[in-house]
Amino acid sequence: MRIRGGTPREWLGSGLHLAVMALSAPVWAVFGALTYPLGYRLRYRFLSAWGLLVIDSARWLCGLDYRVHGLENRPRHAAVVMAKHQSAWETLALLKWFSPQTWVLKESLLRIPFFGWGLRLLEPIAIDRKARGTARQQVIEQGADRLQRDRWVVIFPEGTRVAPGTKGRYRSGGAELAIHAGVPVVPVAHNAGSFWGRNSPLRRKGQIQVHIGPPIATEGRSAEAVTAEAEAWIEARMAELEDRPPAG
Repeated sequence: MRIRGGTPREWLGSGLHLAVMALSAPVWAVFGALTYPLGYRLRYRFLSAWGLLVIDSARWLCGLDYRVHGLENRPRHAAVVMAKHQSAWETLALLKWFSPQTWVLKESLLRIPFFGWGLRLLEPIAIDRKARGTARQQVIEQGADRLQRDRWVVIFPEGTRVAPGTKGRYRSGGAELAIHAGVPVVPVAHNAGSFWGRNSPLRRKGQIQVHIGPPIATEGRSAEAVTAEAEAWIEARMAELEDRPPAG
């Protein structure tokens, strides 16, 4: 029997998982703030542990597992990660393979009680999308600073979450940052949206597939060319994961 697209077991597990997130976030945010005087590294380890708890508890409670391919493709030092964005899952799961990391995100997320406060402590690159020129320069300047500190910079080039089987317009800000900082771009594809949908409380049982691609060289190249190569690699993998023709 399925209820609104999910089985009773999936809905029960999803409810428990939401409860774990809601109850643990305030605790992590409060204690995370107390670690501020101890420095970034310790603060990062403590706060990022919440994200790993969310991912691991989804496996325990919802049967939502994952498999990652291409770990050998990761550069030895921090680079720019350009990833598909379909759900909340990848925003936390990427902590497992690219750490320490920072994110390029909407400034409004920092105003969410507890969750946003914890994010602020991790020194993200928070931009105002309405101020495009300022935001682009902010990404380049602050992103280069984070990369110099050997922190991965995670960017979702489509700018927002997209439904499975669709894609948004790939923006070149991540490639511009990588070129400016002299680091490669690492493309990442996954099908998390098929199991943990955008704005959906349901977490379906199954195994998310994550593919980490070979680093894309940026030296002497244009941002448009680097972005086009990342887009082509990501969308080709997505077509395989979603069993559909590649996007044109």
